[in-house]
Amino acid sequence: MKWLLILWGGPVTLLTGWYGLSYYDMSFGIFMLTREAHDLVFRVYGHILGMPPETIPPLVARAMIIDSLIVFGLVAMRKRRQITAWYRRHYGASRSPEAPLASNANLSSAP
Repeated sequence: MKWLLILWGGPVTLLTGWYGLSYYDMSFGIFMLTREAHDLVFRVYGHILGMPPETIPPLVARAMIIDSLIVFGLVAMRKRRQITAWYRRHYGASRSPEAPLASNANLSSAP
């Protein structure tokens, strides 16, 4: 499970970091972080895919969101017992709706 998160989180972090830095032209002297490289990368991808370059970033963002939901769903399926136990500890979901609360029982028995 740790490797799944590393292999998912590493590329997502690198891609979003590169996109943000190159979009705003924060190059720190590195060509790959310039706006020129940013535009070149999307022009090449647009040419390969046969679509306008400005339509690619929203498609990539949507794909990353869907992939993230799938990864978090897998983690939740794997950790569902721990999540359920945490939920019951914090929100008392183990009580049945018909059972009175402990504080109500103590109040009704007081003189």
